[in-house]
Amino acid sequence: MNRLSLAILVAGMASLGFASAKPNIVYIMTDDQGYGDVQSLNPDRGKIPTPGIDRIGREGMSFTDAHSGSAVCTPTRYGLLTGRYSWRTKLQKGVVQGFAPCLIAEDRPTVASFLKQQGYHTAIIGKWHLNFQYADPESGEILKRKGKKGGLAPVGSRIPDGPVNRGFDYFHGFHHAGDMKGVIENDKVIAHEDEIHMLPRLTRKAVEYIDGRAEAKDQPFFLYVPYGSPHSPIVPTQEWKGRSGLNDYADFVMQTDDGVRQILEALDRNGFAENTLVVFTADNGCSKVADIPKLEKMGHYPSAHLRGSKADLWDGGHRVPFLVRWPGKIKAGSTSKQLICHTDLFASCADILEQTLPEKAAEDSVSFLPALAGQPIVSTREGVIHHSISGHFGYRQGKWKLLLARGSGGWTSPKENEATKQGAPVAQLYDMEADPGETTNLYESQPEVSARLLAQLEEDVTRGRSTEGPAAKNDVTDITLWKSGQK
Repeated sequence: MNRLSLAILVAGMASLGFASAKPNIVYIMTDDQGYGDVQSLNPDRGKIPTPGIDRIGREGMSFTDAHSGSAVCTPTRYGLLTGRYSWRTKLQKGVVQGFAPCLIAEDRPTVASFLKQQGYHTAIIGKWHLNFQYADPESGEILKRKGKKGGLAPVGSRIPDGPVNRGFDYFHGFHHAGDMKGVIENDKVIAHEDEIHMLPRLTRKAVEYIDGRAEAKDQPFFLYVPYGSPHSPIVPTQEWKGRSGLNDYADFVMQTDDGVRQILEALDRNGFAENTLVVFTADNGCSKVADIPKLEKMGHYPSAHLRGSKADLWDGGHRVPFLVRWPGKIKAGSTSKQLICHTDLFASCADILEQTLPEKAAEDSVSFLPALAGQPIVSTREGVIHHSISGHFGYRQGKWKLLLARGSGGWTSPKENEATKQGAPVAQLYDMEADPGETTNLYESQPEVSARLLAQLEEDVTRGRSTEGPAAKNDVTDITLWKSGQK
């Protein structure tokens, strides 16, 4: 799109009322909740009631082609907060484990630090999972984990490089599932308690935060709620056990959904609803810990019509629910089929506030603001890059999806070694319009398409950015595209 067309579109967005008072932004992201685990997105093959989440779609917009930056936790969270793919850092596969320096560089802008500069109060209530260190409260000595598992940081430990050092005014939550017993507020470990209490705690704290902002209505707020559920440990409270009639995972999804309901009601109660952009989403697909085969036998398909689940390159690994509400700005009950990614939050916030992005920031972020008004997204990004737990790459452009993997690239069979033994082609290409279930591999029959997507992927990786702008640098130089070997 040329500059004149872009200027006309921006002016049109202003006339639609987007360029009004700074809106509050509430971004709720659940953990390991599949696309099909939202009832309104999977009415025919979904059996878990989700009235709280469904309300957002009913009163706003549902995106049907939204993706996380990766099929697992840490990389998605990095991309969400920085607008940059995580594989541009030293984290080339897997997730971080805590007790280590923060993955987000100290001088890198985040969505939170950007909004804070725009006058927002910023808060995160939930799971961080981007590493931070713990320091002894007396000596200041950096602590090491005691033992490979467990070994929580003692109560009173200080955190020198956590969320409050990366743009957030307030943090209440935990690092990741393995350390969920360690409750943190701001930069201090304040308690140890059983994991079953974390979900109710996060909902309570999110509601308390919203209630507290009623006393400072002149200041907009950004509330990021990365729930740790329904990720394992799957621990619905007694009040919710058995509610779904399916299994504990489904009960846990329902309890998480009730947290969403309470957050929405807190916004309503305090008069925030009209000027608040609410996003509900998930960090990646459903985990196999949920006992997917059992759920499917009972008629519930966590990935809906998609192939694969958490960790995979197939869409079940990274296509996520994405429902957005902004009364008066977004048409109620609307749907968007446009392709978006979690990395797009940063650019969208800048677009909403009519601000330019900071230098050396948000290299992979594109604003989805036009889509909220039913307009085409203005993008200088050619496509969206996918990434699996093992570091296998994929590339999505329009209807085409290229996977540089022989199998799932993750936990679903055939895994890479299984696909190799079966003589599978070195890569996969799918027409996602005709074949959303990724059943017919066109890699060998459409060589020109495969070559074009591969060339664009290579360019996006080597330029250090996938959007228009000056070339940037990746943090590492040894990014391997073909994890299983090209031939």
